[in-house]
Amino acid sequence: MRIGEMLAAAGLVTPAAVEVALAHQREHGGRLGDSLVATGAISPSGLSRFMDGIPREPLSIADTKIEEKSLLELLLKTMASTPADTIAALSSALKLAPKIIADLIDLGVRGQLIGMLGGLTVMRHELTEAGKRRAAEAMSRSSYVGPAPVSLETYIHWIDRQKVTNETIDPASMRAAFAGLQVPEAFVSQIGPAARGGRAILMYGPPGNGKTSVAQRLERVFRQVIYIPHAVSIDGQIMQLFDPDVHKPVEVTNSGSASALMRDEPDARFVACRRPFIITGGELTLEMLDLKHEPNANFYTAPLHVKAAGGCMLIDDFGRQIVSPTALLNRWIVPLENHVDYLKLHTGKSVRIPFEAIVIFSTNLSPSDLMDPAFLRRIPYKLEVAAPPRATWVTIFEGVAKTLGFPDAPPRTEVEALADALTETHRLPLAAFQPRFLLEQLVTACQFEDRPLALHADLLDHAIGNLTVGNSGSGGSTGTMASV
Repeated sequence: MRIGEMLAAAGLVTPAAVEVALAHQREHGGRLGDSLVATGAISPSGLSRFMDGIPREPLSIADTKIEEKSLLELLLKTMASTPADTIAALSSALKLAPKIIADLIDLGVRGQLIGMLGGLTVMRHELTEAGKRRAAEAMSRSSYVGPAPVSLETYIHWIDRQKVTNETIDPASMRAAFAGLQVPEAFVSQIGPAARGGRAILMYGPPGNGKTSVAQRLERVFRQVIYIPHAVSIDGQIMQLFDPDVHKPVEVTNSGSASALMRDEPDARFVACRRPFIITGGELTLEMLDLKHEPNANFYTAPLHVKAAGGCMLIDDFGRQIVSPTALLNRWIVPLENHVDYLKLHTGKSVRIPFEAIVIFSTNLSPSDLMDPAFLRRIPYKLEVAAPPRATWVTIFEGVAKTLGFPDAPPRTEVEALADALTETHRLPLAAFQPRFLLEQLVTACQFEDRPLALHADLLDHAIGNLTVGNSGSGGSTGTMASV
């Protein structure tokens, strides 16, 4: 992605403003950045801050801060295992500037590892026999083939530059993030400082009241684009970091801006992404928080919390993992308090890296049953997500009915009677999940029986039966709504 596209993706200029600036550039010449400033799309200081926050493309082997030998062997492995045989193709594969690729090829030619194939329009290259042997030897040490890594020093620099605390979070942005959810104003006032401070959060409360939904809405409050490297070189070993399953590259909002914003291009070894929001639940184990060594391939995959750097990691259903809460919390003491973690290589060497992510523990259990006071002290923000009051429950019910396509709003008296039936007849506490649970079953039942969408008493009885099954105090579901 070119820098002009990244500026639009970051929301600092609009696609329309870029088009105006492009027209200005065509008429007056110069750089696109100058035209954006001249047309009022962005201020000079805003443009400068943005440019300072982008990894710049290295223009020489030395600029990559990766050993020449390592880059050459990565090039040889790429040529041995992929069809890439031109400077352009190898530049695309390794995410390095064509000049660096040309320099590496020159090293290979002088070392009799690479030969020239010629070509009608573009020079093609091939491995010599010596080059094939060298590639095979390199592959036996590590079968990693892909974008060139960044150095650990470079990775640490950009993690520090991209802290969550760099975001501007205020009451207005928090309210916008929670739009459509029935969230008390007092809760917004509590969670806002927690997100702005970038500290650990404990969300607790009875099940089905939106702890996960509320936590996930934090993703909406983050607007900045961050840069995640494809891979990191750690003591000569490769750690794959960018994961398309959890990292969301920014969308190109203006594909027509073919001109670069400045003379410098972004470092293609990084991917411009939204801040990550990673969710893990009962499947979380201690092993998932360590470097994963691929013994046959002989490279590493970054653990979950490292992939979450610069964003959030939600540990859902905390206390229900296979590993005990105490063991899991012991693993988090140093990262949570000191904002650093130590990853161990299979060689036994430990590597210190920054830990810059908001960790959210979400649980249905009592916090005092999960951790002792010392652990509670290390989690500065504790937020209770309680059951909704009756009036809020009714509002949620009406909102869900609207989203599910009910032609008319359900009569409030019937909704209130339904709430009374749940609490008085079945002795169930009201929960935020119940309206959607009941209404979705009602909708499918209406579709099955070809009946209009409405609060049919008999169909609601069936839905309530599914809601209360196993509840010893329910008193059965037959005839629940007969008097409604």
